[in-house]
Amino acid sequence: MRVLVNGWFLQHPTTGTGQYVREILRHLPEVRPAWEIGVALPEGWEGSLPSGVAPVILPRPPLPHPFDKVWFEQVTVPRAAARWRADRLFVPYWAPPLRAPAPVVVTVHDLIPLLFPEYRSHPGVRLYTALALAATAGAAHVLTDSEASRRDILRRLGLPPGRVTAIPLGVDGRFNRRPDPVADARVWTRYDLPPAYVLYLGGFDRRKHIEGLLAVYRWARDAVGEAFPLVIAGRLPEGSRRLWVDPRPLARAWGLEEVVRYIGPVAEEDKPALYRHAAAFLYPSRYEGFGLPVLEAMACGTPVVASEIPALAELVGDAAYLVPPEDPRAMAGALIAVLVDAALARTLRERGPRRAAAFTWTACARRTAEILEGLGGASTPAGG
Repeated sequence: MRVLVNGWFLQHPTTGTGQYVREILRHLPEVRPAWEIGVALPEGWEGSLPSGVAPVILPRPPLPHPFDKVWFEQVTVPRAAARWRADRLFVPYWAPPLRAPAPVVVTVHDLIPLLFPEYRSHPGVRLYTALALAATAGAAHVLTDSEASRRDILRRLGLPPGRVTAIPLGVDGRFNRRPDPVADARVWTRYDLPPAYVLYLGGFDRRKHIEGLLAVYRWARDAVGEAFPLVIAGRLPEGSRRLWVDPRPLARAWGLEEVVRYIGPVAEEDKPALYRHAAAFLYPSRYEGFGLPVLEAMACGTPVVASEIPALAELVGDAAYLVPPEDPRAMAGALIAVLVDAALARTLRERGPRRAAAFTWTACARRTAEILEGLGGASTPAGG
């Protein structure tokens, strides 16, 4: 079987979608070695591809951003699928084409633009979301990352249940509890880490609830702030805007400057050691389609204190301490308990890796392959 994959997000390897695309492409050839797998890439993108997949380099349209992306998704990739004689077109993010020469499988990681009005306040976003909605109705099958997201999709998109499948993501084997003296030394030096710390790594858009993150430390500061400062990792936004929250002004206003550290962007190879040496991982997000940082932290044996929201509850089982995201006082109490109760911390450190072991990229790729090949004579999107 010939499968063409839209590889647009390989240009953005640090995003969750970029990680998903790369891991799927790494593991699909392992679970289906007889398949011919092509990756549609815009001209000018330079990067290494996993073995077993072939680049299909396509011209960039002479359009400004963001119209170049829409043209690539709706025109360039479907034409390439026809020329490449693809049996399936796999779009690993929410941007299926309206018309395609082969059955389309699309991964809808979440419905953030539909569930949160602030994410669709821009007219361009509303138009893009409307296009995605129309095209998804004609897809042969929709994948998503969790049963929680599947319920959202069925409720909001009105698709038949048999056309929507939840396939959990995986965690790379490099996220583990095993000490790595070289990586450990590099991370301590590169990021100037304190002797003990609580870690946040996960972005700064509104749904991540950065205000709640700092509010937890307003309550926890006197008890544990000096011994366990909050380390915030990632590229900070330049000021708070409609969709982004800069934690620095709020930390200053709340008098948290002495207990909050900012270490900037973190290289992928440094993440396991950064997780591994954290006393706890704090994640107060209001909404997730899956929660990959939580899974990575658990795999590294880091005690997790996170939001009691559907996707995270489904992901962690009994391997993390979950608290409603709108109750920072209760979340602060949970964090303090994890930091001062050695038995509780030890329990979470043991349960986390066991739970994380159930989520592998091989299993994700295998289930994805089963959906792709199981479509049989499924119809193409309307007009295809």
